[in-house]
Amino acid sequence: MSNPDSQQPPSALPPPPPLPPRSGCLTALMVLGGIIMLLPGLCALLFGGASVIDGGKIDSDIAPLVFLGLVVGIGGVVLIWAAIKGRKAPVHPGTQP
Repeated sequence: MSNPDSQQPPSALPPPPPLPPRSGCLTALMVLGGIIMLLPGLCALLFGGASVIDGGKIDSDIAPLVFLGLVVGIGGVVLIWAAIKGRKAPVHPGTQP
């Protein structure tokens, strides 16, 4: 009889091959693009803050631009975070991370 403890389950997959490392140039371009995307967010904070201080509320003409600038700035933060963190290998079912 065979020993069931010594056999691997039939659904076990071999570990995935390691991913090649990301190019340093690509990481630098992602960080640079993220920094450029932070500039509209900074302008949105400045103009939105100045509008609130002057009138007590954001002017209806500038509100969509402030919102758009904040969204682009948040996208820049996400891009920088993704560049620094890097990518992870996909986890296959049945394997331990």
